[in-house]
Amino acid sequence: MKNLNFFLLYILLVSFALFLFSSFNLEAFSLNKSTSDLPGGEWKTNTEKRSIELSELRSGGPPKDGIPSIDNPNFVPTKDANNWLKGKEPVISLVLDGEAHAYPLQILIWHEIVNDKIGNIPLIVTFCPLCYSAIVYERIINGMETTFGVSGMLRNSDMVMYDRRTESLWQQLTGEAIVGELTGTKLKRLPSQIISFEQFTNAYNDGFVLSRETGHIRDYGKNPYIGYDDISKSPFLFEGEVDDRLPPMEKVITVSIGKLDRAYPYSITSELHVIHDKVGEQQIVIFHSDGAVSALDKGDISSSKDVGSTGVFEPIIDGIKLNFQYKDGNFRDSETNSIWDITGTALEGELKGKKLKPINHGDYFTFAWFAFKPDTEIFFSE
Repeated sequence: MKNLNFFLLYILLVSFALFLFSSFNLEAFSLNKSTSDLPGGEWKTNTEKRSIELSELRSGGPPKDGIPSIDNPNFVPTKDANNWLKGKEPVISLVLDGEAHAYPLQILIWHEIVNDKIGNIPLIVTFCPLCYSAIVYERIINGMETTFGVSGMLRNSDMVMYDRRTESLWQQLTGEAIVGELTGTKLKRLPSQIISFEQFTNAYNDGFVLSRETGHIRDYGKNPYIGYDDISKSPFLFEGEVDDRLPPMEKVITVSIGKLDRAYPYSITSELHVIHDKVGEQQIVIFHSDGAVSALDKGDISSSKDVGSTGVFEPIIDGIKLNFQYKDGNFRDSETNSIWDITGTALEGELKGKKLKPINHGDYFTFAWFAFKPDTEIFFSE
């Protein structure tokens, strides 16, 4: 009887082990099957959960992490970047809790993502050269911190990112997960702007600049997309419909308030320099000054054409709406004649030291923005 009981127990244990092994293999087979359509490497992404068709994703060339994100960024004071970063070169300017960071596009063009942290705020600084989209997000998802990498995939010519916790795929331009467990989740966006290194230094002389000591060897300062910033060119690897209201490669300043999206063409903003508008109930003022070159023009970025710097702000200080003009290369408000810079800071006059509240905005090639926001209104000057 003892031997019989032992035999039965043995059979039970073996059967259970075979069941677990079979279940594991079925799960692994299902996982491999569900990710087989993703290009560029091995993926753990749950492709059964998605808001797009997988056919919309295409390889941009490099495989998963072939464009390496910067995960342990080093920073130097502005004065220590003078020997390799020219005054008119573009940087992504970000200010949080009084600390200012500049991320040169001559570095971001090679890495596209920087996983950073300012104070207690984990964030990702992203740049897709094909769309000229520079966007900063918090990298907290459902209360948990994660990091992001470059998938190597594109959708509408825009970078597709992935988070390293679930390997869900995220659209860079919208900040939304489009494939994977986190599908439908949106990242919180943080205000930033593209300005010149000189403008950043003048505004934040105690600020910090992302160092070239990235742990990777790249030709920083050189543009691998020579001539791409040309209004007569066609978008790279873009197969969507082109909105004929504007040339696809014209840059636009975009603002989204609630469900309203509005685009302000560079051809207008660079001439007017100041635009007052109202998007929904939100009063805004757009600044566009000279002084920053394109990152996608000449082979040597510092020698590229001047496309200017932009900022979007709420034009209200202490409850008073200000009206701005651009005179003699400066922004001035009519109410006090104070002088303001491109970061929305009053430099001289009665309001010296005051700062306008920044409003999230983007500077993109038109085709990219319209691909995701086809109902966008376009601002045309009278």
